Amino acid sequence: MLEKTINISFSIKENLLLSLRESQEEFTQDLRFLSALMLYRKNRLSLGKAAELAGYSKLDFIEKLKLEKEPVFDYNADEMNEIFADVKLVP
Repeated sequence: MLEKTINISFSIKENLLLSLRESQEEFTQDLRFLSALMLYRKNRLSLGKAAELAGYSKLDFIEKLKLEKEPVFDYNADEMNEIFADVKLVP
């Protein structure tokens, strides 16, 4: 089945791009990445879907996260304790 795509657009003033010293393409790519990152942080998108939204492969998205010093996996203390408890059960 062919996936349907949609376009999302909004207007910004040109002086914003001048202030950022970015081209329209750079700004668009930054917004895609930051949107994907926020949705990934909030557990609303998986790593793979966030990478897709950002326009990256999964490995490239992970590399971008590393460059931005963003955790790839962000577990809380309870989740970490559960993981370590499970590891102790492995023969």
